[in-house]
Amino acid sequence: MFDGLALTSASAIALLLVMIFAGRAFRENWKAQAQGWTSRAWLYGLPATLAFFALALIPLNGG
Repeated sequence: MFDGLALTSASAIALLLVMIFAGRAFRENWKAQAQGWTSRAWLYGLPATLAFFALALIPLNGG
């Protein structure tokens, strides 16, 4: 079903940038804990987590 699934180098870099910026926003939100921080933490944490797992589990295209 997912035999042809692979990341290109450009998509891997895009996912890495999403993971970095969303993860940093999550961390800053968590440290500040202003009003409504939990919903913003979910908003930033989910893309960071999904990008991490995509980079960890989907192989890179060799070409």
